Formats: sequence, structure tokens, C-alpha cells
Amino acid sequence: MTARANTAAFERTPLIPRVACSAGPVDLSTTLCGQRMTMPVMLAPTGLAGLVHPDGERGAAQAAQRSGCLMVMSGAATYTIEEVAAAAAPPWYQVYLWRSRSFYTELIERAAAAGVPGLVVTVDTGAKGRKEKDLENGLTVPPRLTLRNGIDTLRHPRWVAGVVRGRRVVVKAFDGPEPSRLAGLVARASGSADMVTDQMISATWAELEWIRSVWRGPLAIKGILDPRDARRCVELGAEVVVVSNHGGRQLDGVIASFDALRGVLDEVGDALEVVVDGGIRRGTHVLKALCLGARACMIGRPWVYGLGAGGGAGVAAVLEQFRSELTVALTLLGAGEVTRLDRSFLAAPSGT
Repeated sequence: MTARANTAAFERTPLIPRVACSAGPVDLSTTLCGQRMTMPVMLAPTGLAGLVHPDGERGAAQAAQRSGCLMVMSGAATYTIEEVAAAAAPPWYQVYLWRSRSFYTELIERAAAAGVPGLVVTVDTGAKGRKEKDLENGLTVPPRLTLRNGIDTLRHPRWVAGVVRGRRVVVKAFDGPEPSRLAGLVARASGSADMVTDQMISATWAELEWIRSVWRGPLAIKGILDPRDARRCVELGAEVVVVSNHGGRQLDGVIASFDALRGVLDEVGDALEVVVDGGIRRGTHVLKALCLGARACMIGRPWVYGLGAGGGAGVAAVLEQFRSELTVALTLLGAGEVTRLDRSFLAAPSGT
């Protein structure tokens, strides 16, 4: 329900274009914590991308660099921080809170050593959500073979060959830096799944304060929906809040990210930078979020679909599609530059 509501929230809010405006060059560029982006679109952290295509997070990071966009690398990635940072501009890095503070402290230290510019702490994973589509499709570890996914696997021999050849099906935060032998992949993947299921803890403000004390760069808190929590992030000293409901994959039935965005921005204003994630499928969705006051938008499913279709090149194609849509929409909106957008370009949501 929430996954559909995320996109529907954007569709309910119409844009109000202005005409007869000066026809200057379109400028999509913006910054996040001083880091320049050629457009306000970021790649959201998405785990196990190497299972979709062997290029995985490394190919996505290379595509983001070519497009002049920022990427947040998942803490459940199938490449190590060091592998990705060696192949492209170091992305921002996302961490979960684990029972072992020493474990994620080591990840934070490795991220800093690799030149990661910003840290993103996801705070809405205190329990593993009931992902009904994954259960329906047998996407468990080890995989549950059903007639449906068995037939689907046989219909995609090139994907199977890529998975076997690439061996990118384990969470590299839990595995060693070297690719696992094929015989041990399932066991290692099962161990990774146990870590994800059993070792995450609910975020506490005390733990976030501790992370703030050890991480010297920009800090983003991801998974904020309540304006009161956004205010706590300001008090914490975070530079960025990511308004997100995890794409509806954690707690179904929660408020849509775009609907939550207005309240968060009303509460924190310019006290920090706000990014939104969830349901963004086209350039006009990005513009609507920026009109409310967001600095940028994260996309998850779109870049993963692009990765599956064409590896890193597919991710680059998705980003260029967003760039094309943004350029046309911004021109027709009569703004010219994304930094000129404000709420006067938005009508009241339908049904309110």
C-alpha cells in the first residue's frame, strides 16, 4: 500500500507553470553539503545490487560519476567500500545500527579511509519488515524454489550465467574482500541474512549522538517521517535529513514520503538540508519535491531496474532520462533554474 501511495502523493499535487518568462539556459545543478551535483537526483542505497547484475554497486557508482550525480552506497552492498571507491568517485556510505558497535565502527573507519564524503545512518530498520513480495517470490536466503521462480529462472539463462560468473550475491560488509568460492556462496549468503535479521537494533538518540561524535564529515539521518524527529536531528548536529519510509518495504501503511516532506520542512526550515526518497519515478516528481523545499531526491527502484536491464550503462541511461525530463519540465514550468523553485509553483493537493 505504501509503495503505491508514495508515487500517488506526487500525482495528487499539480504544478502551476508560468509563461512569458525569460528564456535563459536551464540550470539543474545544486549541492549537498557543498558537494556539487549536476542535477538534484541521487542513487539511493539499495542492497544486494550485484544479485541484479554483476556490475552491482561498482557499476552504479561509475554511472553516477559520469552523470555528475551522488550515490549512497548500501551497507548491504555486494562490493566492498574499497572496491567501489577504487573504481569511481567515493560515494556516500550508508550504515545500519548493529548490536556490535565495534562492527559498524570498523565500517565507519573504513569509509573514512576510503575518502567517503558523507555518512548516511538508516534508522527505520530496528526489525526486519515483512516484505510480502519477497515471500511470494521466494526471495529468501537460501532461496525458496517455487514453480513460478523456477520457470522464471530458466527463462533468463544470461542472468543466471552473470550471477555465477560475477559471484556477487553476498553482503561484502560481512564477507572477506576476496570473491567467495561458488560452493560457499549459499552458506555465506545465509550468514549475511542472519546478520541482517538478528543483529540490527532500534536506533536510539544516544547511539546517533555517539556516531556524530566519531564521524567528522557530513551526517545524514535516513528514515525520518515525523517533524519532531527532524527537529531532534537538528539538535543532534546532523547536516542532512532523508525523508523516507524505506519504499514501503519496512512498515506498510505509513505516510507517503512526499506527504511527510512538507511537515518536516515546515519544522526544520533551513536548519539542515532535506532529501526525500520514495515513489520518485519521473522528472516532475523531482521538481515537486524541490518546490516544497527539498534539496534533492533519491531514486531506488528506477536505478536498480536500469542496472538489471543494462548494468552500469543501464543506470547511466536512467539518470540521463531523468536529466532530459527535468530539463524539459523546468523550461515549461518557467523557472529556468532549480534554485528558483518554491511553493508558488505548486497547487493544493487534490482531495484536500
